[in-house]
Amino acid sequence: MPARKIAVIGAGYVGLTTAATLAAAGHGVTCVDVDRDKVAELRAGRVALLEPDLPELVAAGRRAGLLRFTARLPDALLPPHPPDLVFVCVPTPRGEGGAADVSIVEAVARDLGRLLPPGAAVVLKSTVPVGTADRVRGLLRRPDLPVLSHPEFLSEGSAVHDCRHPDRLVIGAGTTPADRAAARRLADLYTDLAAPVLLTGNASAELIKYAANAFLAVKLSYANTLAELCESVGADIGDVGRGLGLDPRIAPAHLRPSPGWGGPCLPKDTHALLDLARTRQIGFPLVRAALETNDRQHHRIADKVRTAAGGCLDGVRIAVYGLAFKAGTADTRDSPALAVARLLHAQGAELTVYDPAAANPAGPDDWYQTADNPYTAAKAATVVAVLTEWPEFARLDWALISQLMHRPHVVDARRILDPEALEACGLTVSTVGRGTR
Repeated sequence: MPARKIAVIGAGYVGLTTAATLAAAGHGVTCVDVDRDKVAELRAGRVALLEPDLPELVAAGRRAGLLRFTARLPDALLPPHPPDLVFVCVPTPRGEGGAADVSIVEAVARDLGRLLPPGAAVVLKSTVPVGTADRVRGLLRRPDLPVLSHPEFLSEGSAVHDCRHPDRLVIGAGTTPADRAAARRLADLYTDLAAPVLLTGNASAELIKYAANAFLAVKLSYANTLAELCESVGADIGDVGRGLGLDPRIAPAHLRPSPGWGGPCLPKDTHALLDLARTRQIGFPLVRAALETNDRQHHRIADKVRTAAGGCLDGVRIAVYGLAFKAGTADTRDSPALAVARLLHAQGAELTVYDPAAANPAGPDDWYQTADNPYTAAKAATVVAVLTEWPEFARLDWALISQLMHRPHVVDARRILDPEALEACGLTVSTVGRGTR
């Protein structure tokens, strides 16, 4: 595989990971971001994102002279670094009515049409609605520039691993010979990987990403509703989930109960899929029910905390363990932990929050206090609510926590604790998906 010259637009989770892994594969990569402070940090070798192996990969690319950063788009597109491929990895946040806001993608497309030399292909890795590739082609005003849809399937906390060991690669292209040739050129970047490559049309590639995330949302909401049923009938969701996961038609992933699902992708993409269906007069009640079930799960966990506190939260001190949407990241976007914490606060609880990574993640913290360790957070608390599945929470000195608390009760919304071990420490434990023994 010949080394390529590549431009990556956007230095967030997707863009920076894409740029670093492509440089590690021997390609010359220029990563551009409008945030000058971020670019200066990256040039200095500092990676603000909490992502395993990413700082080391960025440093290696810099040392090898294969990875460079700039805040100026022309520096990434014009000689002496004209790219063969331009990866667009910019945000597409949830817009009005749930539709994805593609205004940044559109602005980038206009700039690319004005600046990009002939011979390159535009690769859309941003999650975009069906039809965006066609719209970008029109905004480019450059029939010589193929537009490919190449959705990412990265998870925060394992983005580098996912990029280097993908389970599938989806490439969408138009029907012209130039489009097909550009798709093959993109696929050639991955010849050393064992992942299957699906070459398809742009519309199919764009829809695959939304369909995958919405399906995961449905599966997660199903697991949370099943956990509630387990509590009612005396079953254990751990065993039920394992039994389901052994069926190869179902598989074990995303069957663990939780305070709900969240993060920067699943809620946004699920809403976007519903908006797409609405524009085509398709109701999609299954996906809408998954969103409603997720909101209900936030309330259900808050109700468990209120019950553990004696039925009223007004003026009651609650220790919240975790605000990140999942372990291994500092990201609180659409975090179920944060949603539950807000519900507790709305009912009058006095919250003390500890998260190993997401320090003061919610902006001004006038509605909660922060603690620099879990023991300080638990002091004089009536309930400890475990809302993010940080592994270190299972290794805490729960006997000490029991002594520090006002009323030693724990609500384990992530099922990461050993109830019998905690009960031996004098704690009363409430969890999800386990009926009365």
